Amino acid sequence: MAGTVQRQDDADVVVVGAGPAGASAAYWLASAGLDVLVLEKTAFPREKVCGDGLTPRAVRELVAMGVPIRAEDGWIRNKGLRVYGGGHRLEMPWPQLDSFPDFGLARTRRDFDAALADHARAAGAKILERTAVTGPVLHERTGRLVGVTARPVDDAGRKAGDEVTYRAPVVIAADGVSARLALAMGIEKNPRRPMGVAVRTYFATPMHDDEWMESHLELWDGPAGRSNLLPGYGWIFPLGDGTANVGLGSVSSTATATKIDYKDLLARWVANAPEHWQFDVDAPLGPVRGAALPMAFNRKPLYDRGLLLVGDSGGMVSPFNGEGIAYAMQAARRAAEVVVQAHARRTPAARDAVLSTYPKVMADELGGYYSLGRIFVKLIEQPAIMHLCTRYGLPRPALMRLVMKLLADVYEPRGGQASDRLIAALTRIAPAA
Repeated sequence: MAGTVQRQDDADVVVVGAGPAGASAAYWLASAGLDVLVLEKTAFPREKVCGDGLTPRAVRELVAMGVPIRAEDGWIRNKGLRVYGGGHRLEMPWPQLDSFPDFGLARTRRDFDAALADHARAAGAKILERTAVTGPVLHERTGRLVGVTARPVDDAGRKAGDEVTYRAPVVIAADGVSARLALAMGIEKNPRRPMGVAVRTYFATPMHDDEWMESHLELWDGPAGRSNLLPGYGWIFPLGDGTANVGLGSVSSTATATKIDYKDLLARWVANAPEHWQFDVDAPLGPVRGAALPMAFNRKPLYDRGLLLVGDSGGMVSPFNGEGIAYAMQAARRAAEVVVQAHARRTPAARDAVLSTYPKVMADELGGYYSLGRIFVKLIEQPAIMHLCTRYGLPRPALMRLVMKLLADVYEPRGGQASDRLIAALTRIAPAA
């Protein structure tokens, strides 16, 4: 960092991974004038498992970064959620708030991630694609992280060159749910934190430009009400390009693996999807892909010996709704702010003291909310309880508007309506464990 960067250092900061977390961190760091090197194991554009839907919380991060979100750039806006459950259907617009936009967005991760990476490059970040990080480089005396080793790989992930060392006084791990760098540093996940699973595919639909994202709060493995109710939720997100992202997720209050065949469940659920989508269950537009969703800060500490964890590597998916992108981008912005402030300090001890504030910054912003989410998961992982909540809750619009704000984490943090003040109070009271 300032005044002490060694001649052999390759950057002020190395960012591992160029997904939403890594690209956002790189953008903010480069915008502040730091020399940023991003190492990404794949090449853009590439597929990622996701619902492709962005809540107003994620949109706020995009707007703050100045990312173009025009329709001609491939983005489709939505005005809220169409919710099904307990035999009811309810359309709920995103709330009108000062702190958040009143619209959501959708775009495939293939295009979304490439757009964010290009935005980071335009800000001055250097991104090396097809470069797989193989491990940390530690100072032989202090044990502090001083860089990483990496090697070039081909499109299949096979070794395509010799291992190289990239040095920097700070490393941001944005390498996703695998969290290989954190694991190599001895940072293990907490098996008592919630873990989700999501699967998705794409279907052609005449409703591709629908202005609502659709959420199904119950998963039936056949006709609703005449088959088995399973733990989880489904979604249909129109993408404006003739297709919709169709998927389902399930969550457990611990990291215990489930025995559900998610691909088979998705096929049965799609066969009973609302008729207006006109899905041809026998003609998906791609394979069914799945991914784990690490939730509620399931990997700590978020800072250790020069390494900051951002996004899925730190288990930052929301237990309430399975959203990860908004929190990955939010954490990336906060991590960058901390790193920039540390960069200005004159001594190693002073710099490390600033870097060490990152876990508290994130705990203050999300710790209480995630603690509430852990309680929520323990309730909804019981299908019978979820059925009762949807059956008696959905017919009450005022209650559902409060629930929507809570589940989407879109509320006024200070002031606002009574529902905003209630949610803010609950997140403050809940321990940031």
